[in-house]
Amino acid sequence: MTHLSLRGLTKLYPGADKPAIDNLNIEVESGSLVALLGPSGCGKTTTMKMIAGLLKPSGGDILFDDTSILQIPPEKRGAVMVFQNYLLFPYMTVAQNVGYGLKMRKTDQATIDRRVDEMLELVKLPGMGARKPKELSGGQQQRIALARALIVNPNLLLLDEPLSNLDAHLRFEMRDLIREIQKSMGITTIFVTHDQEEAAVLADRIALILNGTLQQYDTPMALYHQPTSREIAQFFGGVNFLQGRQDGGVFTCDLGQFDVPRANGPGDGVLTIRPEDITIAEADGPNTVSGTVASHIYVGTHSRLKVRVGEAMFDVIADASAIQTYGDGQPIRLAFPPQKLWVLPPGGTE
Repeated sequence: MTHLSLRGLTKLYPGADKPAIDNLNIEVESGSLVALLGPSGCGKTTTMKMIAGLLKPSGGDILFDDTSILQIPPEKRGAVMVFQNYLLFPYMTVAQNVGYGLKMRKTDQATIDRRVDEMLELVKLPGMGARKPKELSGGQQQRIALARALIVNPNLLLLDEPLSNLDAHLRFEMRDLIREIQKSMGITTIFVTHDQEEAAVLADRIALILNGTLQQYDTPMALYHQPTSREIAQFFGGVNFLQGRQDGGVFTCDLGQFDVPRANGPGDGVLTIRPEDITIAEADGPNTVSGTVASHIYVGTHSRLKVRVGEAMFDVIADASAIQTYGDGQPIRLAFPPQKLWVLPPGGTE
């Protein structure tokens, strides 16, 4: 297992106005799984390629177990990258693809055969060694690419958008498999994704990168419920915001006063609550407001309501049965549990 440190990591491509990744600092604990999350072009894959040695940083350092690896060639770093498009050799069998790394290390054939069988069992594709890649589904090809990476016992496993080419059902299966293998092997793993849910389900910690800059490095729960800016809250699906002022454990805004966790000192701020954390109240009480249903959608497992309260509009995710009670134009009372409220710094984009 390997502890990874990125210290001031920067990459400025020739002719670019600003760095693709700028002064990135994160610590990845040995044996943990970390997601590099962000929209296309934010610098995620650039970061991964620098770790793998496929790109040279413009500044900063990369350390494995407190030792810089910048002068170590890619093939000797022990960091293996699984690419989005698998890159299997079409003319080789599955067994030859999986065993390729050991063959390049001049491992004896008996050991290669044994290890290939072990890897195919690990990725739940036993007996597939004689097939060619073209005979496999996309999900199976992804598993073979993963087996090929793992067979060399890497110090670090790098996964570039590992699930993006799979349909929904296969994504769920592959997601579970990656997590199962990563935990059983205890291998330090970094994966790139633009999908918030995928990152939250798989990762121990998430590094959210926007426009080449690290915005927040935290647990999935903290990023969803305790974002450090409005921009981060919006990236994770936050849509309910109220401008106002906090003083101690009370937030005052146009809709009244709300009890909130006492996380900040007095000052202006933005109150936020996730749609799934708002509840429908039976009676008036602390942290409740009355409004009118502006629209409602039945999603199967739940209902999505838009509720107008004064000049504000709230998105609410409610029990599926709510659709039968709260149609358009119906009065409704909402409760904001204090422990689910979070006050952000003032400002941010609309």
